[in-house]
Amino acid sequence: MAAEIAFNPARPLQNQKALVTGANSGIGEGCAIALGAAGADVVVNYISRPEDAERVVNLIRAGGSNAIAIEADVSNEAEVQAMFGEMLKSFGTIDILVNNAGLQQDAAFHEMTLAQWDLVIRVNLTGQFLCAREAAREFLRRGVVPAVSTAAGKIICISSVHEVIPWSGHVNYAASKGGIMQLMKSMAQELAPKKIRVNSIAPGAIKTPINRPAWDTPAALDALLTLIPDQRIGLPQDIARTAVWLASDQSDYITGATLFVDGGMTLYPGFATGG
Repeated sequence: MAAEIAFNPARPLQNQKALVTGANSGIGEGCAIALGAAGADVVVNYISRPEDAERVVNLIRAGGSNAIAIEADVSNEAEVQAMFGEMLKSFGTIDILVNNAGLQQDAAFHEMTLAQWDLVIRVNLTGQFLCAREAAREFLRRGVVPAVSTAAGKIICISSVHEVIPWSGHVNYAASKGGIMQLMKSMAQELAPKKIRVNSIAPGAIKTPINRPAWDTPAALDALLTLIPDQRIGLPQDIARTAVWLASDQSDYITGATLFVDGGMTLYPGFATGG
């Protein structure tokens, strides 16, 4: 049986080092700020708008943790490796990876171009593979440090309800998220004996810039809420709180799981009255 886990509810990630990809807005920003508030030092990854990345860095520092911003395209192997090298030079190691960076390039299936397909798969799926591989290499090199965590490392993949819900007009996005599901589970199976935990968070409708047309008018929001039994749109903080818990030793016996944070969207609300 594992030794009792020391837990500071105010700073459960104290002395840990985290990297959040795509962390200068939306869900990534929320996760980065929450991890910092929980005690972790945080690398804020971005690909554009460096001023937003610096804003997130300053918010984390104001909360008492260290933070730096690093530009890197997660779909580019050399840039990912350079980002991890810079992180290890600055922070010494990594304990937590939040694989969040992602995008959409929507089109009807018969009109979707190969470039649209490739871009989404490359960023959303290959990007998670490249970042997780670099994190795993460091976790395996360093092993468990009991004073820091019961795990050698934690990887949290940001997926989507569309890893299980088909999505017409968004075939490349849904395919990338279905791929993340199996990437996460296969990594979790392989890495668990080395005390590396891998899990996913699958957000539903979250109020972020990527899906602004779905919520920025009353009519659009009303239509969206028909898909959400909880009758509210989610916020980045809903995902961020889940990420902090999955990164902490309080979830030490959880690996290979997808947590759906969706207000019930995956409950098939169309069947609430019999279908």
